[in-house]
Amino acid sequence: MSHAQPSRLSSETTSKASWWWVVAFLYCLSGLTSLGYEVLWARMLSMQFGVSIFGVVLTVAAFMIGLGLGSLAGVKWAKRCNKPLTLFAILEIAIALYALLLPNLLQSLGGWMEGVAAQLSLVQWYLLQGTEALCLLVVPAFAMGVGFALVLKVVERTPLLLGKLYGLNTLGGAVGALFPLWSLPILGWIVSVRIIAMLGLAVGGAAFVLSRFMPIGDRTHQPRAENWQPRPPLTALIIYAGIGAGSIMLEIGWVRLYGMIMLRTEYVLGVILAVFLLGIALGSMLLPRIHKRWMSVFMPFVAGGGVLLSLYLLPVASAWVERSQFQSLFGALWSQALMLGIFTLPITLALGAWLPLLADRFGNSESSGAWLYGANCLGGGVGAAVACLVVIPMFGGVAAVALAGLAITALGLVWVKSRSAWLAFAVMLMLAWPLRNMPPVHDLLPQVETNSRDLYLYEDAISLTHVVRQQDGQRILLSDLQRMDASTEPSAVEIQKDQARLALLLHPAPHQVLFLGIGTGISMAGSQPFPDLHRSAVEISQGAIYAAGKWFAPVNGYIMDQVQIQRDDARHFLNTTQQNYDVIVGDLFHPDLAGMGSLLSVQQFQRARSHLKADGVFVQWLALNQFDIQSLKVVLRSFHRVFPDAQMFMDGMHLALVGPKQGFLGANAMLGNLHRMATQEQDQATGDEGAWTWLGRYWGPIAASAGPVQDEWVPFIEFNLPRARYDGSVDLAALLSWMLKQHPDADTAMKILGVSAEDKSKFGRAYVATELMARGWIASIQGDAENAGELTWLAQQANPRDRWIANALADNMLQSLAQAGQHGLSEREALLRILKVSPEYVGALRALWRLEQSAGNTQQAEHYRLRLLAVSPLDADASQSLL
Repeated sequence: MSHAQPSRLSSETTSKASWWWVVAFLYCLSGLTSLGYEVLWARMLSMQFGVSIFGVVLTVAAFMIGLGLGSLAGVKWAKRCNKPLTLFAILEIAIALYALLLPNLLQSLGGWMEGVAAQLSLVQWYLLQGTEALCLLVVPAFAMGVGFALVLKVVERTPLLLGKLYGLNTLGGAVGALFPLWSLPILGWIVSVRIIAMLGLAVGGAAFVLSRFMPIGDRTHQPRAENWQPRPPLTALIIYAGIGAGSIMLEIGWVRLYGMIMLRTEYVLGVILAVFLLGIALGSMLLPRIHKRWMSVFMPFVAGGGVLLSLYLLPVASAWVERSQFQSLFGALWSQALMLGIFTLPITLALGAWLPLLADRFGNSESSGAWLYGANCLGGGVGAAVACLVVIPMFGGVAAVALAGLAITALGLVWVKSRSAWLAFAVMLMLAWPLRNMPPVHDLLPQVETNSRDLYLYEDAISLTHVVRQQDGQRILLSDLQRMDASTEPSAVEIQKDQARLALLLHPAPHQVLFLGIGTGISMAGSQPFPDLHRSAVEISQGAIYAAGKWFAPVNGYIMDQVQIQRDDARHFLNTTQQNYDVIVGDLFHPDLAGMGSLLSVQQFQRARSHLKADGVFVQWLALNQFDIQSLKVVLRSFHRVFPDAQMFMDGMHLALVGPKQGFLGANAMLGNLHRMATQEQDQATGDEGAWTWLGRYWGPIAASAGPVQDEWVPFIEFNLPRARYDGSVDLAALLSWMLKQHPDADTAMKILGVSAEDKSKFGRAYVATELMARGWIASIQGDAENAGELTWLAQQANPRDRWIANALADNMLQSLAQAGQHGLSEREALLRILKVSPEYVGALRALWRLEQSAGNTQQAEHYRLRLLAVSPLDADASQSLL
């Protein structure tokens, strides 16, 4: 294929051709280790930043820049090197040793970084972290790039063509990208890095032995310097660099889009990289054999057209994932990788074929290949940064992918002298125009969000935020599409307000409160009844800040006007602020995502504790349905390490971890806090449930235990939870049953809380009611409706003021409304009984409104409609009737 082909097939080397395949096999394993490092380091940086896309972009950019610079430098070094395989072996060993040392190096730098953070803004902090990461990762990537040129030098007089060598290396890379998907949930991050590094040491050692004992390249002959031709034309290098930029923009865009619709975990990076590299490997090894002129015209349209088609099919892919039921994490990974491969394989086949075809066009394939590979990688590094910092924030993820596809097509057509091809490209531009916006949520999630309507979309490099109006008028906040952060549904509103209520009630006289995360702002609205309160909040998502101030204001009571908002990462904010607080509230979030688990780490709990006043309280909320027992134990253990007197409270399916800086003040703090308020304020502060209901939700101290903790540098839950979710370990009934074992008896609870003997009856009834309700939930989850109903009724008899018990009983009564006549009750009488149990029960209010309306009782109907609107101000039917 190339001008140098005759010398490659010399009898001297062909007689030993089998040994060149040993070199090729070692370089395939080198590709495996390289991509294993890339995925694992991306996870590491995602945890460090707390934002996964930054970790991905920085790792990809560092790798591409390092590979590019290394390959270009290697062209000159390899030409003068007499023992290229020996040098390659030394580099592989050095990279492996560096990988083993890098976690400790980063951890040691972490303390210095946190100290410096106090003088830096969020942007400056990210820039500093980014510079640190680039400097640290460019070094091994540079060595990998040099290795590419050296191996090309080793095989220059063998039958092993550039396309095969590049393809085998990339095929190994595909396997390396998949390895962490298996190792991370089973072995964890540190062990995974060590395994990859050990393999790298083995590759380097084997290559070194081979260079000593086999009479190959560097031992049998000295290649003629003229075999290494001058570089290809500068224009060709620039064009191929542009194709590299477009390819990496495409990869980053795919990580954003398919990460949005696929697993809801960071494992999607490994899947996308594996599929991406598999296509490039096959394209590099197979397509160059089809040496026909039409290939140069066809390839740009295969790449660009495939990108546009994949975007048109994005709703189809999302709907398929939504419908699918996966039995294990690995089953989900393989199924979704196959789907991704179907959508992207034609694109990556074309991208893979370009390097060997262009190297052949410009003469000696080894030297041209190294130059082109270097230029392509450098362009890729630039493309990663441009995608993250410019294209996605300005145009969105869908438009970024479409622009990348168009850029690849246009640059590929520069080599094609055909007017008809450019006319076809004009057609592609018209086809791309409808792809400038993200598809609506009801198309991407047709089952969950059918008939919904998009109200607001904000996308930047950090997150993607949707506000969606559902058919009943309620609004929900979605982060990265599938993560529902909050809703305006009335019962959800009360749950969110309770996050502030409990935390503030547990302090004797709170004046300064800090919210770590704002969501819809509804949780902060629970603080409104508390007097003389200065509210601060930190939130990293600009979309969430805007949505809380506009789209959720009617429900959160316009709380954003009363809060000092700081857009920042919670960890960075706590490192930089000099302020101390009476109460700090940790919001709910999805702990299985890379970076998010760091908010449940020992280090983060220590940061929060350091900013509490002497009698301060930190409350971290957890959604129990997001945890398996093992992961919850890890979080409890981590919290207890920082707060030895830590306590638990249960509010519905949410668990509050309460960390007092000094001793736990218990009932005295809550009762003293309420006594300083007027009666009406007391009712509002407790959500009309009373102090004893809240004290009755006490669940006991967090006991000391042995075992792993959640550490920022040795994380646990991010790797365990995705696997647990698919293998059935996330079992809410089992988790609640385990929680019941942690629930102390009433007398023990009274002693811990400091409840006086005269209040024993009040406390005891509320305390028993909470446990009965938890047992009722377990029965309901297990399908024992009769037992669940009995337990709910008993709980309501014990404490009628508990909202969750009243709502559960009202649900049961509404479901059995048809049987009311058998007990001599009219429908109206039955509905009024429901309201007696739960005065704000939406279902009964709506039914009574409709009933009175159909009976012609206009005044009474309006009474119930207004009551419904007071509870649910966004209710579609009630609001439309007002108009």
